[in-house]
Amino acid sequence: MPKKEHIRRMFDGIAPDYDRLNHLMSLGVDRSWRRRALKEILTPGKEQRILDIACGTGDFSLAIARRMHPGSTVTGLDLSEGMLAVMREKVAQAGLSDQIACLQGDSEAMPFGDGSFDVAAIAFGIRNFEHREAALREILRVLRPGGRLVILELSVPENRLLRGCYNLYFQHFVPWIGGRISGNEAAYRYLPASVLGFPGRREWMATMVRCGYAEVRHRAFTFGLCRMYSGKKEAQPSQEGEGE
Repeated sequence: MPKKEHIRRMFDGIAPDYDRLNHLMSLGVDRSWRRRALKEILTPGKEQRILDIACGTGDFSLAIARRMHPGSTVTGLDLSEGMLAVMREKVAQAGLSDQIACLQGDSEAMPFGDGSFDVAAIAFGIRNFEHREAALREILRVLRPGGRLVILELSVPENRLLRGCYNLYFQHFVPWIGGRISGNEAAYRYLPASVLGFPGRREWMATMVRCGYAEVRHRAFTFGLCRMYSGKKEAQPSQEGEGE
């Protein structure tokens, strides 16, 4: 089965338990990582069109919508209809259906025109993409000139002692507790393995640059358990001399 279809089916299957397990496995720290990313995403006093890619059950979209400037909008896009069903219910309960749209779609071929968004964000989803560079280039297409991409992703700590504790927790405890609660231990073996298989920070930053992003930056949170990457779509060069 192609990776993309496997990922879609896997997340459809674990969607009902995903929120509870996600917060449990991160010990709730994932909420603080999202809050810190909001400072990079939101521009105070300015209306923005924000795209939340791999939005899952909508935690990040909801956090953005609650703090964004009036008149701004969030569009959540995800491959898994099961995850989006949970998100739609949460958005309706929060009374934010007018500010948040939920769409099923593929990050490598998005149903948006060029320059549709001021900011794109991906929280804990980029490692699951089948063709990451194709997705990065597609995101660049839908960003306006000067627009930003902000990525949050889980990471393996570089400190040897912390890395050992991390591997013990994520490779043994997470599959066990995930399997007990969701009934799908295979999914919770995949999730830690996907973190271990994601490129290191230098390699990933180089990939972003190669795909056309400027001003690529990186920040580590909680001893390197999470990393935030950001990059910018360069403004279009001025057309001096036109009409002369």
